[in-house]
Amino acid sequence: MTKKIIIAAFLTGSIGSLSAQAESDSAKKLNLTGYAEVYYQYDGNRPLNNTRPGFIYSHNRNNEVSLNLAYLKANYSTEQVRSNIALGAGSYMSANYAAEPDVLKNIYEGNIGFRISKKHDLWIDAGILPSHLGFESATGKDNFTLTRSLVAENSPYFETGAKISYTSPTGKWFVSGLMLNGWQRIQRVDGNSSPAFGHQLTYKPNAKVTLNSGSFIGNDKPDRIRQMRYFHNLYAIYQVNEKVGITAGFDIGAEQKEKNSNSYNTWYTTVLVAKYAATDKLSITARGEYYQDEAGVIIATGTPNGFKTFGYSANADYAILPNLVWRTEIKNLASKDPIFVKHDGNLNSKSFSATTALAVSF
Repeated sequence: MTKKIIIAAFLTGSIGSLSAQAESDSAKKLNLTGYAEVYYQYDGNRPLNNTRPGFIYSHNRNNEVSLNLAYLKANYSTEQVRSNIALGAGSYMSANYAAEPDVLKNIYEGNIGFRISKKHDLWIDAGILPSHLGFESATGKDNFTLTRSLVAENSPYFETGAKISYTSPTGKWFVSGLMLNGWQRIQRVDGNSSPAFGHQLTYKPNAKVTLNSGSFIGNDKPDRIRQMRYFHNLYAIYQVNEKVGITAGFDIGAEQKEKNSNSYNTWYTTVLVAKYAATDKLSITARGEYYQDEAGVIIATGTPNGFKTFGYSANADYAILPNLVWRTEIKNLASKDPIFVKHDGNLNSKSFSATTALAVSF
């Protein structure tokens, strides 16, 4: 009897030890992170509704202390499976998720992926994903500038669908193909029965250079007014040295003027950003950009020349702590037509803004 008790105790202890080890290993594969960015912005036109122009979706509140974006993210990753879930809040979420049902308005990210090859880095991911278009993300600390460029504001920040992706053994090549619910959509537009498609091709010949091509093809309207949209995003990042980094981008899009039409309305934008790290804690960034959408496909103005706008900005960042940064930016937008609403209700062709923000990550 004594031997049986000893054996049982040994087995129970072993099983308990193995269970504890399994839980420990699982915990190591689960990573929790968070981010929050609070800002104050002054718009020289002083709009009465304290909201920046309608084509601004990030940092869009004026003359108030506001939360741009805060999220808590859980990431689970193994050699065969990966998953992300993040819940967010802030003026960014309110503006960009306005078209989604209430239950989905606070889902910043939610996706699952699995590796489909033992020999190759080949994955399928599905769910709510970060956009494959552009070099800027909603997470401010990851961008050279405090506020987003015009092209980032007016192309998808996020997308919902499925993608297959492959990374080469050297890490120099990344390629993916996507099937999507639409142009920055979680739920597809009512009455739309056609999926959209896209691609991304990234080449990193060395640690200093990144070249990227991405596309979107699809209809983002109900079938009864189906208008195919074709969009291409191209950018290059060059890290000259430890102190200087340069990013250049050019995007162009075309959309059918009406259903089954052979005529298209086009828009395009170009942007150049240069960052200089003066010290380990202080950096300075300058940006120049131009956005033209004469037909108002993406940015409708109702003016004779449509949206033809130059933008210039400069910002300084100071890392108070490794995970806490203070950012300040001044920016001016100059349009060919007066499109910016002033405090007295009149229109102005220029929009000057000054923004300061604190961002923390953990």
